[in-house]
Amino acid sequence: MVLLINLARVVFAPLLKELMVEFSINEGTAGLLATMVWVGSALPRVPAGWLLTRVARHRVVLWTGVVLSGSALLTAGSNSVVTLSGGALLMGTASGVYFVAANPLVSELYPRRVGWAMGVHGTASQVAAVVAAPFVTLALLFDWRTTFLAIGVAAAVVTVALYLAARRASLPNGGSRDRDLVGAAMSEWRLITLGVVVLGFAGFVWQGLFTFYELYMVQKGLSDAAAKNMLTVVFAAGVPAFYLGGRFADRLPYVPYLLGNLLAFVASVLLLTVSGGLVALFAVTAVLGYLIHSLFIVMDAFILATLPGETRASAYAVYSGGMMLAQAAGSTAVGAAVARGATYDAVFAGLAGVLGIVALGLCGLRSAGRLPT
Repeated sequence: MVLLINLARVVFAPLLKELMVEFSINEGTAGLLATMVWVGSALPRVPAGWLLTRVARHRVVLWTGVVLSGSALLTAGSNSVVTLSGGALLMGTASGVYFVAANPLVSELYPRRVGWAMGVHGTASQVAAVVAAPFVTLALLFDWRTTFLAIGVAAAVVTVALYLAARRASLPNGGSRDRDLVGAAMSEWRLITLGVVVLGFAGFVWQGLFTFYELYMVQKGLSDAAAKNMLTVVFAAGVPAFYLGGRFADRLPYVPYLLGNLLAFVASVLLLTVSGGLVALFAVTAVLGYLIHSLFIVMDAFILATLPGETRASAYAVYSGGMMLAQAAGSTAVGAAVARGATYDAVFAGLAGVLGIVALGLCGLRSAGRLPT
């Protein structure tokens, strides 16, 4: 299920060129289309947290499968930018609700190995990002709509299978005391704020970067085929990042590991803007992909392992919604800047500079003992 959920979020990036031609749109509108997926993923997260105070986690997960299937089929039938955007928004909505419900559930299934469990779950999610570009390439042998038809049908099948599996499983009841969304947010505000700041800013840069990565690589002088493969590389690097990052998170102090990862990601984006040539771009792309995905899993493991059962789902939902809203506009910002004549190198270097200032500020707060641990 998580593979299909994440595929729905990332599949628009390798389709941008085809959608720009099909609907006669520029980079700014294409960036807005990608942003709709992430806005859809962000907006329902806090309401989903409230829903989890009343509905079992696995039931919410099942309903996200239903929404994903229907919205993918709606997207496949789009005949205008408006309906396409609506389908993208709903596909994002399914993913947002899914992660708010599924991540606490996974952490409660393995309470002594939260990092490992989240790493395995994240690895499965990342496989979707790796296969997105090859999957789109295969689907385009027929039509871009085939991409969404396949996701819709597969989601329906998997939802039925998950329902049958849940009926036979013994599921944890970790959320039985989690009944106050506002109270949970107020009691865990420091941890929530740290998560929103780190992944809000880093995710903003990442959204703009991966959405236009293929076009960026073409501007760097690579062929269309090589540029599309680079997008696969940046996501493929996330597979070991999720697995190893989760294991390291169980063994290393969370905050130093988190901040070191963030600073290394800033350095990798800056290095990317001054790199050229296939070999150099391949190497930097692999490192960048590993670092950003490792950052995601470390933050999830940190928050879910730190939050007590009586606030876990509610506080995680507030963090998750705030983080997603902060990063959702990254694609639109980059697309708008490029449409006005800015180069990708200049845009990404500027974003990396701002993120670097944020990271150094957090390091200063940690030295002063002002960050949660």
